[in-house]
Amino acid sequence: MSKLGSLYLLPNTLGGEQPFDVLPSVNLQKMEAIKHFVVEDLRVARRFLKKIGYTHDFEFVKFYELNKHTDSHEISRFIKPLKLGEDIGVLSDAGCPGVADPGAKVVALAHQLGAAIKPLIGPNSILLTLMGSGFNGQEFSFNGYLPRDRKDRIRKFLYLEQLVHKTGATQLFMDTPFRNNHVIEDMLAQLKPDTLLCIGSNITMENERIVTLPVKQWKTKKIDFHKQPVMFALGQF
Repeated sequence: MSKLGSLYLLPNTLGGEQPFDVLPSVNLQKMEAIKHFVVEDLRVARRFLKKIGYTHDFEFVKFYELNKHTDSHEISRFIKPLKLGEDIGVLSDAGCPGVADPGAKVVALAHQLGAAIKPLIGPNSILLTLMGSGFNGQEFSFNGYLPRDRKDRIRKFLYLEQLVHKTGATQLFMDTPFRNNHVIEDMLAQLKPDTLLCIGSNITMENERIVTLPVKQWKTKKIDFHKQPVMFALGQF
């Protein structure tokens, strides 16, 4: 049986920052050798590869789009190059593949095939917010996106608040950027005044801010995180 290719997990930037401000140069060396990519959005992927100096002509590079519109039955064909001994790169639109990202489906198939999985180093807003929050970094959970429905959303973060007070474990979560201000408004109205809330915005960018305050102090601030990439955390000092 011929040797299987490797599956490389390729981090992207989190926003408008320069790639090599947050990505090691070794990532480019690895990507330069790859001609098969699983990506969320073709245009975003090509723009990123051009920005980091990827030299191959895209006419001879194969891209497979994996997003909410992808038929689950198509995903199995994405890993066919691995069976031929060719490497594949999974490239997220932002941050690390497989973390709050559909790329995990490809990783699971590669494991079943027995291929080597090679995650590369890159920025992760979950861990960077946790690091900057001052909260418990020994016990924590990332809870993904909040529910779309407002009542369910409120119910969810109230439940996470209870977990913090009961277990001491930090609870991280996020929402789509256009809902940030509505989410914050609801949290300030519903959470206990002394509950500690960390908001990490524009992580790794020039206007990055990570601020932890009790809810009662957040209420005194002028808050506008509309359409900004934000990570939320509830925790204890």
